Amino acid sequence: MNPEELQAYRGMLARTAYDQGVDFFGVADLTSVQGYVCRQGGDYLKSFPRAISIGIRLLDPVIDELYRHEEPAVIFTYHSHYNTVNARLDQAALILAKKIQKDGYKTYPIPASQTINPEKLEGVISHKLVAHLSGLGWIGKSCLLITPEYGPRVRFATIMTDAPLKNGSPIPNRCGTCRKCVDICPVKAFTEVPFDPSDPREARFRAILCKEYMDIRKERVGEGLCGLCVYVCPFGARRC
Repeated sequence: MNPEELQAYRGMLARTAYDQGVDFFGVADLTSVQGYVCRQGGDYLKSFPRAISIGIRLLDPVIDELYRHEEPAVIFTYHSHYNTVNARLDQAALILAKKIQKDGYKTYPIPASQTINPEKLEGVISHKLVAHLSGLGWIGKSCLLITPEYGPRVRFATIMTDAPLKNGSPIPNRCGTCRKCVDICPVKAFTEVPFDPSDPREARFRAILCKEYMDIRKERVGEGLCGLCVYVCPFGARRC
């Protein structure tokens, strides 16, 4: 394809995603982080130099109540909403992947919420890393992807591909001196170390503390999700 055709093809894929209820669409060049990606998901991912990031915004009325996350009605509503959005992302990723494959390119959709390493809370790939490289946001002190529009109130899925799509550019970190997510975390899991894909995740996020807290919450409340770091981020709070 010539540049105009490539741009049109990317636009067509974006429109397909938006038609499925997706709010964010971006393309990441993975060549600079190939080692990081393969260490987490396996050498098979080397055959995919790019990835599409798609995201769906979570509903503010659900997130705004998470300060009451010890109440079953609040946390079970969040859990249901979380799962519904994940399922929608997975459906959109499948539709995009089928289209890309039909057009003669390799593709590999990765579910929005899938854990292959329960101890580290890791999936096949870091959706937030792909979204960051796509230019959709930056990885904040909470280790969440922070979008300029809605903060971390977005769920993401990834479609790996070798299609020659034009990639976006990462957005610089805009957290500044804010540390609300660090302060609100019940187990102090965040270290405030800036994101660097060459560092182990433990340098900035002690996942075991988060996992232990979720396990305790599941026994006490019936559901392990917390969401306080999503709730408190100023970039996600509605502005008057």
